[in-house]
Amino acid sequence: MFGVGLMELAVIALVAMFMFGPDKLPEFAKQAGAVLRKARSFANSARDDLREELGPEFADLELRDLDPRTIVRKHIIEAMEDAGDEAERPKRRGPAPLADGEVPPYDLDAT
Repeated sequence: MFGVGLMELAVIALVAMFMFGPDKLPEFAKQAGAVLRKARSFANSARDDLREELGPEFADLELRDLDPRTIVRKHIIEAMEDAGDEAERPKRRGPAPLADGEVPPYDLDAT
């Protein structure tokens, strides 16, 4: 959960117990749970509203699909797959490379 392991959760719980005391800690835990439930219901409601507004072709839409990192990763993978198809095409377009010792053409009017 958010990259937090069991040991980190134990340290957070211990610090919370020292800060709030054992008599207030259950009340704060209850409030934290209520806030998390409210945030989850808000996110689910936003996702459902977005799905409804976008129409049936986006019925399987997930909010994590809208993450810019996911979008970029998807396009990079598609580009890499397309690059495999380009391997069959000729790589070089333009004049042939110069031979050893050959001087490149020089245009006095262009310079």
